[in-house]
Amino acid sequence: MPVIIDGHNLLWLIRNQEEDKTITDVALCRVLDVYFGLTREYAEIIFDGIGPPDKTAFDSIKNMEITFSGRATDCDTLVENRISDSTAPKRLVIVSSDRRLRDAADKRKAIAIKSEDFWDEVQKRISKHKPGKEPAQKRKGLTQSETELWLKEFGIDK
Repeated sequence: MPVIIDGHNLLWLIRNQEEDKTITDVALCRVLDVYFGLTREYAEIIFDGIGPPDKTAFDSIKNMEITFSGRATDCDTLVENRISDSTAPKRLVIVSSDRRLRDAADKRKAIAIKSEDFWDEVQKRISKHKPGKEPAQKRKGLTQSETELWLKEFGIDK
């Protein structure tokens, strides 16, 4: 299912919900890139404005399209246009807590998900796929007693 995300709406939620108030649009896109790599869904995130002058930081994002609304319009209008232009609106997922966008999704029978619910799902899905923690011994080495135990186990004399 194609997912369209109201970028600043989600970014605002994360900044107010998380301890790190400095999360950037690039950092958000990197997290979502991992998520959409796992789900294999098509996604577009739309931000208001023209974005940063140097957009090369977004070049490594491969699993989603990043759009800036520009100066002539806003994100909400672009999302509404995507909804109205869709040939299969029932398959669209709109991520926003903005009532205007949720109403537009409802009118075309698209799925509307609040930003906080979507962010919870992103965090759950990514946390399931994080590699496990390395044992401390890998970096610190074995203690003297553990070393002696293994030497004894393998029949190796010091």
